[in-house]
This record gives sequence, structure tokens and C-alpha cells, in this order.
Amino acid sequence: MNKGQRNTITDVSGVKVGHVTLYEKISETDTICTGVTAILPHSGNLFKEKVRAASFVLNGFGKTAGLVQVDELGVIESPIMLTNTFSVAAVLQGTMDWMLRENPEIGDATSSLNLVVGECNDSYLNSMRLMAVEPGHAEEAIRAADREFAQGAAGAGKGMVCYGVKGGIGSASRIAEHGNLSYTVGALLLTNFGRKEDFRPARLHGPDPGKPDGSVMMIIATDAPLESRQLKRLAKRAAIGLGRTGTSVANGSGDIAIAFTTASNIAHDSESAFEQTALLRDSHPVMNELFGAAADATEEAVYQSIFHAETTIGRLGRVVEKGEI
Repeated sequence: MNKGQRNTITDVSGVKVGHVTLYEKISETDTICTGVTAILPHSGNLFKEKVRAASFVLNGFGKTAGLVQVDELGVIESPIMLTNTFSVAAVLQGTMDWMLRENPEIGDATSSLNLVVGECNDSYLNSMRLMAVEPGHAEEAIRAADREFAQGAAGAGKGMVCYGVKGGIGSASRIAEHGNLSYTVGALLLTNFGRKEDFRPARLHGPDPGKPDGSVMMIIATDAPLESRQLKRLAKRAAIGLGRTGTSVANGSGDIAIAFTTASNIAHDSESAFEQTALLRDSHPVMNELFGAAADATEEAVYQSIFHAETTIGRLGRVVEKGEI
């Protein structure tokens, strides 16, 4: 299956990614080693032009915000934000501040707002109790969003550990084709899971830091015209790609996928009682290609998160090495 031009989630037209990376040694014991990542489904007003979406919880040891409403209504109306476990509240606040400035009518002349924030626990390297992420960092990450973005130890991935080596942000894309139909599927992962001995593609050298169970956030984007039920099916296929890398999904791991489509936006305000849009049939053969693309892109995104990362020194002098195969 062919890759997209960039081989990242931003091969899906309109999608952008932004980071804020925080890294500072505070004392002999404390180091700030964390950040924020923002995924924008499109460059317009996300509240006024929502995207169809769904989520899938493979293992629920996570502290996300907003997924209940995403699955109830089948839409996302904000940037998708990623950070560390203790910074969900700060990122939620910063994203709220940004969205309220963009939309003065929220909470006044129109409805409230559903924000989506995901997390992984970076406390092996990051002094997470210091809660260094501030609301302004969320806004900064949103403003920094672009089609080109860093992978590895960047943004929310700065303090993450994957398969006993440095992990973080990884992304990949695939082109799903059948007949005259061609769609792009992109994945962006925040990787913070796995034991070195479980990594299947090859042997990773060096000692395993033996950190506790971690987590992974999997964001899947496509331009295929799917509705929310079909997007949940697509999100489930991210688990297949994840499993190929070797993880059996640990007890204490939050493994969560969010999928959205940019094919057609849903207007917040409309005088019509009906939504009219073309949707793919479940029985069309291109659906199998989309499922395969989601699995392939997710798998490669794990590898990219390791490939692009660098050796990082964190709190208590802990060192997590760059993965060498």
C-alpha cells in the first residue's frame, strides 16, 4: 500500500499539527520534560464547521476529556489536544480560552463546547507533580499548527518511553485505493507503552528502564466520506497495527483511538432539518483498503516515534536511550 507524500497525518488535506515542548532541569532531582501537541482537523472554525468522528477504547486506563460526547453525537468541534496525565486540566482550560475567543457566542447565544484532550503518563522522565504545562501552552500549540511538524521527543512526546527506549510522537499515512476511488488515511500516535522484550520487529539494544505500564493515544484521520459508526470501525483497526509491534496491552495502559474524517463538515447553524452528504457503503471493497491503511499507518507511526526520538535525560538523572535496532 502506497504512502502519502509526507508519510504523516497531514497528508489528509486540511489537517495540521502543532507542538509546544518544555524541557528544563530544575534541580538535581526535578526536570521538566513534557509538552503539548495539537491536531487540527481543518484550518477553519472547528466549532462552526464540525467534523464527523468517533473513538474506540482498547484499554481504559486513561484520563481523556470529551470522548463521551464525541461518541454520543459523532462529531468533534475543537482541536484534539495531547499532553501528560496531570496537565489535562490546564490544556483543557487553554483550549477553552482559545475557542471562546474564536467564538463569542459559545455559552451565550448558542450551546456549550465539547473539548477533546488525551494523555499519557510521562512521570518516568518528567517531574509531573510540578504541572509545568500552563493553559497558554495549549494556545501556543494550536497557533503553531502546520502541515510540517516534528516527531519523536517533541510536544506531548517529550517525556514518553516506548518499548524501553525513547518514544513520543510518531506519524504515518497510507493511500487506500480500489478502482477509481482513492482516499488517504493518516495516523498520529503518542507512544508511551511496552517492554523492550515485547518489541517484535527487531531486537532493541540496551537496558530496559523498567518503567510502569504506559499508554498510547492513536489519532486516525481520513478524507474518506464515512459516518461516525464507520469511523469507530476504522478506529478499531488501529489496534491491529498496534498489536503488530508486539504489545499485548498492559493492565495499566490507556490505549485509546480517535478517528475523524475531513470529507464533509457539519455546520453548527443550519435552517435545514436534514443533513445530506454522500457516504461510503460498508459493503464497498474500498472499506477493506481503508481498514488496512489504518492498521499499516498505526504500526509505522509507532516505529517513527522511536526512529525520530533522541536520548533524553529526565528527572532523578534517569536516561532513556534512543532506540537502536
